[in-house]
Formats: sequence, C-alpha cells, structure tokens
Amino acid sequence: EVQLQASGGGLVQAGGSLRLSCATSGFTFDDYAIGWFRQAPGKERERISCINSYDRSIKYGDSVKGRFTISTDSRKNTVCLQMNSLKPEDSALYYCARGDPMYDYWGQGTLVTVSS
Repeated sequence: EVQLQASGGGLVQAGGSLRLSCATSGFTFDDYAIGWFRQAPGKERERISCINSYDRSIKYGDSVKGRFTISTDSRKNTVCLQMNSLKPEDSALYYCARGDPMYDYWGQGTLVTVSS
C-alpha cells in the first residue's frame, strides 16, 4: 500500500525555520518524484517544490525560491523540506504527494503557522 505522511509542522515566528518530513512507503522510492504542496484557507493549492530521486532534478515555486530547500534520504525513503526565513504568508497546510507532473498519491497534511 502506497503511503505518504507529512510531519514537522508547527507554530513559528516570522523569520524562523521549520523542517518538514515526508515519510513514504509501499513503492520504490527512487522511481518517483515527490512534491510538496500547500494550501491556505481560501486559496488554491500551490506546488512549492518537487524532487526526482532518479535524475536529481529539483524545482521550486517562485514564492519559496531561495528560502526553502528540498532534499531526499533514500535510506529512509523520506523527502525533507527545510523552510527558512518564514513569512506569515507561508502559513498553510502542507502536503506531500507522489509523482510529477501527475500526482497520484497524497499524504495527510501538516499545519504550518507563521506569526508576525
């Protein structure tokens, strides 16, 4: 069974950092891309980053470029998202999902709240 589980969210002050993790299981990790998405209340879901383990390609959305860093740990089948210089507008529910550009499995979200 394919599973993805995001964790690491929390409350942080503006300018602070958080590190999110996406633990995966049930498929060959290196055969798929994993993407991070977020959705704030009243806003559309936004893809903020994705990484392909097999070709090492990485993409970032303009809103997080230069502040967020995505990485993988193939030994643990995990994708991490290091978020620095957080802003109140980064507050959202963050999800990870498998696949690129078509995402077929989604994990439960982890909530990030950035206070001003």
